[in-house]
Amino acid sequence: MEKSSELSVQKMVKEIEDEMSRVVVGQKAIIRGIIRAVICNGHVLVEGVPGVAKTLIVKSMAKILGCDMKRIQFTVDLLPTDITGIMSYTPQKGFEMIKGPVFTNFVLADEINRSPPKTQSALLEAMQEGSVTISRKTYSLPSPFFVMATENPVEVSGVYNLPEAQIDRFLFKLLISYPEDLEEQKVLSQNITIHEFEDYQIKSILNPSKILALQEAAREVFASKTIEEYIVKIVRQTRSKDFEYSKYISYGASPRASIALYIASKAEALMNGRTFVTPKDVNMVVYPVLRHRIILNYEAEAEKITTDKVIKHILGKVSAP
Repeated sequence: MEKSSELSVQKMVKEIEDEMSRVVVGQKAIIRGIIRAVICNGHVLVEGVPGVAKTLIVKSMAKILGCDMKRIQFTVDLLPTDITGIMSYTPQKGFEMIKGPVFTNFVLADEINRSPPKTQSALLEAMQEGSVTISRKTYSLPSPFFVMATENPVEVSGVYNLPEAQIDRFLFKLLISYPEDLEEQKVLSQNITIHEFEDYQIKSILNPSKILALQEAAREVFASKTIEEYIVKIVRQTRSKDFEYSKYISYGASPRASIALYIASKAEALMNGRTFVTPKDVNMVVYPVLRHRIILNYEAEAEKITTDKVIKHILGKVSAP
């Protein structure tokens, strides 16, 4: 792509961030992470305590990107058909397919870990293939299709661990934290509780066709062989047994992590107005790409070793080109 096109993407990202700031106070890293995931055509798992604007962020983002959005509240009694849809029969109409809320552009899977694995897995085909199977027939989902799932790390009662196969389908895992003091003070007058969502008058900056064009542009960003080697070295180090933190790792990242790091680095370069990937781009996305793909053991939990600490150690060990 021409340099002017790359710079226009950078300007577009800035416009999206500015529009989001009219509704959401702070959380700039989360917002940028979601934009990056959309450009990558990937899904996001967000971990954070209740009340930090997770729902508002995705609702606002869907509006700004000009896409439809539906929310699924995961509960213990939620059924897979409540997500995908069901084939129904009535004497007047015969058999007809009733589409579930997954048939949209943006899906907010709220508190996904409150449902058992069978229900969680209903999203697997949708996230990986962009389609769902109902009564032996496969239906394509709208394009673009994006899932943002949230999970509450505080509660341990009435929650289920996400299957590893499903966790790996998320491109990023983002950690949303409490706002800073000044940001929280601003929230008092700008919060959605005392305002209607329509009061913010958010304008749509993109539309589905423009998003698909952005995704294609990200795939065209150049990544050198040196960058590819750097990515592979980082991921392979998660499986190594010869470094200090290896004793805390049960399973390292799979080749899907290498692919995710590769495309995410391209998207990061595009968002910064460049046509090529640098080691800095890789380092910017390595934490959200790997933090949910490195499986730690009980010893790590006992010693309060987090995946972010492991990743930081790996980046210090693997030399950047």
